[in-house]
Amino acid sequence: MKLNPTHDPQARSWLAAANVEGTDFPIQNLPFGVFRRAGSNEAFRGGMAIGDQIVDLAAAARAGVFDGLPQLAAQACSESTLNAFLAMGPVAWRALRQALFAALHRDADAQTVGLLHGCLVPQAEAEHAVPTRIANYTDFYTSIHHARNVGRIVRPDDPLTPNFQWIPIAYHGRASSVVVSGTPFHRPMGQALPPSAVVPVVGPCARLDYELELGFYIGPGNAMGEPIPLDKVEDHIFGICLLNDWSARDHQFWEMAPLGPFLGKNFCTSVSPWVVTMEALAPYRVPFAHPADEPQPLAYLDAAANRDHGGVDVQLEVLLETAQHRAKGVAPDRLSATSFRHQYWTIAQMVTQHTVGGCNLQSGDLLGTGTISGPTAPEAGAIVELSRGGTVAINLPGTGEERRFLEDGDNVILRGWCEKPGAARIGFGRCEGLVLPAVGT
Repeated sequence: MKLNPTHDPQARSWLAAANVEGTDFPIQNLPFGVFRRAGSNEAFRGGMAIGDQIVDLAAAARAGVFDGLPQLAAQACSESTLNAFLAMGPVAWRALRQALFAALHRDADAQTVGLLHGCLVPQAEAEHAVPTRIANYTDFYTSIHHARNVGRIVRPDDPLTPNFQWIPIAYHGRASSVVVSGTPFHRPMGQALPPSAVVPVVGPCARLDYELELGFYIGPGNAMGEPIPLDKVEDHIFGICLLNDWSARDHQFWEMAPLGPFLGKNFCTSVSPWVVTMEALAPYRVPFAHPADEPQPLAYLDAAANRDHGGVDVQLEVLLETAQHRAKGVAPDRLSATSFRHQYWTIAQMVTQHTVGGCNLQSGDLLGTGTISGPTAPEAGAIVELSRGGTVAINLPGTGEERRFLEDGDNVILRGWCEKPGAARIGFGRCEGLVLPAVGT
């Protein structure tokens, strides 16, 4: 995707909060989500984040801020999910985003500013919903560093499965338990085989974990039986969010022989409310390549454009806020930090692999990247890696506590942003979830 005026790092908005250094939502970002005023009976509708405000796109469509294709796109965003907007495709996405950029720019005419100013809702006064109606959710497993770290716990002599370096591995997840950031969830119940035991037990998860991931939403789908070739994939990807694929490791490791994840994964998946568009991410695309001494992608998973700019350099971090952090009023502790650029497969390759057999993706479908871990120990994207399967305690300097896995009352916070010299910093906001005790305990 080529750069355009919306990527100009010198661009500024008439909304002062959008110009504050370090904001996640400057005028160069303009992510989309679904919201309403907190505690109200208003209908959820599409919005766009700018500074500390939300542009109510339904209100903007009614006010006549836009015309032509941007107006049609804003009307599509007036619905309770973004599915209809996503189905319109990249020409409509870009038209609305660029119209919003022009209307929010400091050089916008006074009439436009007046109209749009009346469509602003403070983010602090809003509540969010999952941005799309998700018919299907698929979670990938595409970090070779995560695969090796976890593989060493369960298969010390052979940590990497033979297929990992040949295909983007995935499993079909549970769409009904995808929730928006800030939604608490109960520790899951399930069956596990304790160490040295021969009979499994049923009870609350004893090895609850998070997974640092990104999610991406499908725009136009594909017909059943018609794969999406690698060089056409990005016409089908709307944008990226933060995603936490909560995992019950004791349940997961017991039930995964011989099939894939089931109860260990289906109790909750958290997503951030804002979706950063692929257009906004254009300055942060990076080259992709497998190491020369490792298997190279087969022809259908290889293309010049994917090699040239298939990666995305998103900086990521995981923070942990325990009940003691909140009681003492101290800041959460950072557990790890890494970048999505280390992922072994690109999002385009994930989509092509997903559809090569004829699977028909639908507008609003959510795909997870799998845990994102970097090459060094502090870049691990899950607590099972940091604690080496629970054998090493993780110290929390803020409270003096230790963790091997998550405890009730823990709030996990994911953050993501992009920054580099010569480009405006843009952010993803936060994705967080609070662990509640298992039901009945």
